[in-house]
Amino acid sequence: MPEEGVLETNNHGNRPWIAVAIIAAVLILDQSLKVWIKTNMYMGEEFSVMGNWFIIHFTENPGMAFGLEFGGDIGKILLSVFRIIAVSAIGYFLFTYAKKGAKTGLLVAGGFIFAGALGNILDSAFYGLMFDSSWHQVAEFMPANGGYADFLYGNVVDMLYFPLFNGTFPEWFPLWGGEDFLFFRPVFNVADAAITTGIAMIVIFQKRFFEDESSKSEIAAPDSTID
Repeated sequence: MPEEGVLETNNHGNRPWIAVAIIAAVLILDQSLKVWIKTNMYMGEEFSVMGNWFIIHFTENPGMAFGLEFGGDIGKILLSVFRIIAVSAIGYFLFTYAKKGAKTGLLVAGGFIFAGALGNILDSAFYGLMFDSSWHQVAEFMPANGGYADFLYGNVVDMLYFPLFNGTFPEWFPLWGGEDFLFFRPVFNVADAAITTGIAMIVIFQKRFFEDESSKSEIAAPDSTID
């Protein structure tokens, strides 16, 4: 009879609904917050949630995660196509691993990454069509004169800002000696946080998530050696 450890993966890791639940929860939270921001705040508006270290600050990102930009209009299309291909591949491998009995933690991590990538794709694909500009005004949902951008040219909505502390690099510090710094400067969203969390989980727990299946087979298989 196989040992208990061999059955653990099959008992707890082959449930695609775990990934589905994570994906649904992240997407609902991410998109609900973004739509609320778009329909209640104008670009650059902010308010404090917890003192000076947790602020909701509305900005839009035309490029990559955490406010990074990539190559203008052509770069934006290439980035959008890359995101679509990447999220399709992630989804395929996620549910393939789920059916094969992946560990629950891997399904959770994969669900975070898939949902985060999909959440930002929805912004760039549809928000330009669904909303007008947020500059100096609160955006209107489904405006009569059309949105602010074409399909795949929309901006990703960011709002989570954690300026935890600031200071000055000492003069002897390489490159930035004497310059002021702020941590954490980038403004991001729930989707970015989900992607980062999923990647961190895989990096930290990779040995546990990707145990050698061949070694498990050796444990489970009866000894056929004839003395």
